[in-house]
Amino acid sequence: MLGLNNATSEQWLAVANRDPSSVLRDHAHCEKKAATMAISLLNRYPEKSELVERMAELAEEEIGHFRLVLNEMNTRGIALTRDTGDRYAQQLHANIRVQEPFRLLDTLIVCSLIEARSCERFQLLSKSVEDKGLRAFYRSLLESEARHRTTFLSLARLYFPPIEVTTRLDELERVEASIIKRLQNDPTMHG
Repeated sequence: MLGLNNATSEQWLAVANRDPSSVLRDHAHCEKKAATMAISLLNRYPEKSELVERMAELAEEEIGHFRLVLNEMNTRGIALTRDTGDRYAQQLHANIRVQEPFRLLDTLIVCSLIEARSCERFQLLSKSVEDKGLRAFYRSLLESEARHRTTFLSLARLYFPPIEVTTRLDELERVEASIIKRLQNDPTMHG
């Protein structure tokens, strides 16, 4: 279902469990950026009515998740800090071709991979974080992250031939796996 070519390392999980505050801060930024990406897509492709509708829904849901994370942080006395960027997402986005229509296809696939990795990590955190409330919080987000992965791939399959989607998805899944292996296991959602 998730389409990931490799699993998150035990080292990342250990680092994330030692610093849940940093993971929550980064998670808030990830939700904000997901909402921004959805709005960017509907702005860039206004003629694609299904995409516009799905991205409008996604933007609302992601900003709602941002608020949920902020509430969780406020409950725990954790302040939101400046976004330091996401090397994982930046490296994935660097593989998006700039010429249309390939740009749209690649963007949809890259977004699907980011959602899949987030879903996998929420699963891991929902089973391993010591704090029961935080475990439940991560568990509550699993279904929507998996659904977001499906949304992006469904749109890709709507606008592009199946073989083209499958071929490019396979390529970018390998790229994503390579990026994950090289990351330093920071206490961030994709670190």
